[in-house]
Amino acid sequence: MKTTINIPDKDLKEAIKYTGAKTKRDAVVYALKDFNRRRRLAELTKILGTFKDFMSQEDLKAMREDKKWVKTG
Repeated sequence: MKTTINIPDKDLKEAIKYTGAKTKRDAVVYALKDFNRRRRLAELTKILGTFKDFMSQEDLKAMREDKKWVKTG
């Protein structure tokens, strides 16, 4: 989607520097994708620990130490 926006030069230059982008467009796309990813992660953290049937850290450790769960070839 083509959009015309006015982005402050200082902020855009900083985004290009930190993203390593070669173009302004690449920097903006990278920043948008990163923002969206962080928001999705933030939403996930809200429900963290609310799964009653999920295995605990202790269960996971016991499973990893159990010989029948060891990966073979």
